Parts: sequence; structure tokens; C-alpha cells
Amino acid sequence: MISKKLKQNEENLTKAIATLQSIAESAATPRNIRKVIKDTVVMLQNSTLSLGVRAANAISMLDEVSQDPNMPSFTRVTIWSAVSTLESIRD
Repeated sequence: MISKKLKQNEENLTKAIATLQSIAESAATPRNIRKVIKDTVVMLQNSTLSLGVRAANAISMLDEVSQDPNMPSFTRVTIWSAVSTLESIRD
């Protein structure tokens, strides 16, 4: 049971990272937002923290950046999608 839960959490983490990397690589994303997204990806890949802590930290960072008025609406929706995936991660 625990290994299945851990595997699902890791799959969700991988999915969220892939979504965020696509935002970071998009030319339509403003530079300041790309920086925050890249920092979030690096933090999500930091294995010294538990999956739940990494997800919670990332959600906080993404929630803050999603309030930026200069963000294209497509980027904001994509960030919300990544946040939704991260919210499903539980320790």
C-alpha cells in the first residue's frame, strides 16, 4: 500500500515538473516568471526534503507568481494545472 502511494506521488511530481519545465522553456513566458518557475523545479528536484514538503513549498511559490498581472492567461492556467497535480501529493 505504501509503495503504491509513493509511486503515485513520484508520478505526480514528475508530471508537475514536466508541466513547469514547459512553461520555463516557453518564449511567451515573461523572464521574471521563468526564473521563479525554474527555481521551483530545482526545489522540487531537491531530494533532501520529503515529497510533501517539496510539493507544499512549490505550491506556495507558484501561488505567489500566479498573481503576477503580466502573466499570460495560458501560462496562469498551466501553472494552476501543475498546482493541482502537486496538491494530490501526500506524505
